Amino acid sequence: MKRPGRLGTIPGPGDRVAAAFAAPPAGRAGAALRLLGRAAGSETVWLAAAAALGGTGGRSARRAALRGLGSVAIVAAVSRTLAKPAAGRPARAGAGRVLDALTGRAARPGPGPLPTSPMASAAAFACGVALESPRHGLAVLPFAAGLARVRGRGAPSHGHRGRLAAGVVVGVGAALLTCRWWPVKPEAAAAAAPPRRPAPALAEGKGLHLVVNPASGVAWSKDTAEALRALLPQAAITVFEPGDDLVALLEEAAVRAVADGGALGVCGGDGTVNAGSATAARHRVPLAVFPGGTFNHFAADLGNQSLEDVARAIRAGEAVTADVGRASSPQEPGTPGGTEQLFLNTFSIGVYSELVHARERLEQRIGKWPALTVGLARVLATGSPLRVVINGRRRSIWLLFAGNGIYHPAGFAPTYRTQLDDGLLDVRAVDAGTPLARTRLLLAVLTGTLHSSRVLTTAQVRRLELEVLQGEPHFAYDGEVTDATYRRLVLDKLPKAITLYRPADQEQWLR
Repeated sequence: MKRPGRLGTIPGPGDRVAAAFAAPPAGRAGAALRLLGRAAGSETVWLAAAAALGGTGGRSARRAALRGLGSVAIVAAVSRTLAKPAAGRPARAGAGRVLDALTGRAARPGPGPLPTSPMASAAAFACGVALESPRHGLAVLPFAAGLARVRGRGAPSHGHRGRLAAGVVVGVGAALLTCRWWPVKPEAAAAAAPPRRPAPALAEGKGLHLVVNPASGVAWSKDTAEALRALLPQAAITVFEPGDDLVALLEEAAVRAVADGGALGVCGGDGTVNAGSATAARHRVPLAVFPGGTFNHFAADLGNQSLEDVARAIRAGEAVTADVGRASSPQEPGTPGGTEQLFLNTFSIGVYSELVHARERLEQRIGKWPALTVGLARVLATGSPLRVVINGRRRSIWLLFAGNGIYHPAGFAPTYRTQLDDGLLDVRAVDAGTPLARTRLLLAVLTGTLHSSRVLTTAQVRRLELEVLQGEPHFAYDGEVTDATYRRLVLDKLPKAITLYRPADQEQWLR
């Protein structure tokens, strides 16, 4: 852009930047500009940006980075499949285009009829990040805008402003399109009622017996220990060591908590939290859940995002109640007795646990929904359906999912809950008995229409009876797979069975 002046035209700041890149100065400054220009010419710069953002820590930062990366992948797919063929250049065929879209390896867009300019990628990344976290979106906006300017420095002036505006529209549209497959999680915690009996306020953590499981994914170090000691200096902390019995440690901690009139605490992943919740419910003692795993699904729904959140609630005695899911196997002839397993998040059977594990291995690299699609294709290719009886009806299914409370979004990739004490089981089953069930399932996932597909059956119930007739009954509770010897289960709920510490300033957006 040029500004008129008395002595002719005066170059604006953008023109001076473009001129600097067109003819970079010698020395270190010129080398830095040339390096930045080369980096800006590759879509992999967004992979680096997402990695840097996700590495800043925090669940919201990681989700924002993945959504930003997924938004750029959509722009890259548009560029690869439409813009380049329209410009008369050969494009890679099917699998190559999909791989490039998932990894973001798209070559620098050339001239073409579609506005897939560098501005589209920049707008897609910034908007995708902002959808998940406005705070992080504001932080990456200058970087994205600056990079788009560097990459577009050589664009022709004719129609340039129009193409920039169109690029913004394409980028924002790509970011919004990700919401079809991966809805934005609300910032507010799930709604829950206060306990009938107030949780004890433990000043300085006195009376709290905390069990930490470093194997869950928490980076237990001297800094972590010092942080907990500083927050709750009088808490009794036990660190799980290889060879220890986690359930026995939790039992001992709960007995001491009851004697002290205090609370049980757990720091670890969802499997550790599951064991802690079962112990707390059995001893009727309040539970403090510290986020210490890789994904921390329950802690996120509860609203405990950091160690500081939990410590603040413990000191103030702020708590809510939550339902607990229960899977009971009745006593059968020739067996020593029935079993009972509690779950805070989910119960599943079939290929669901394999799908979750496959997705979690890939989603840090390519995003949640591409990872889900790739993982689904893998498990469907190698897995086998189950013959089951559900509430008296014979079915052939690929998987059955039961959530402790109603989950969002629809489909079989639930992400979050809006209420922790609704008294319902959220049941979803993928049918294997319909014609072309595998193909229809994959197409429904790719198009974001699984919630309306005939292969998916959903229901919200208070009780469900399940019997496995044929196939291996691999039951999973909160992501932990159990090779069961029993084949019959009854799923139901224990309403408001557990008291959980949570800061009172977590607004209940469903009320």
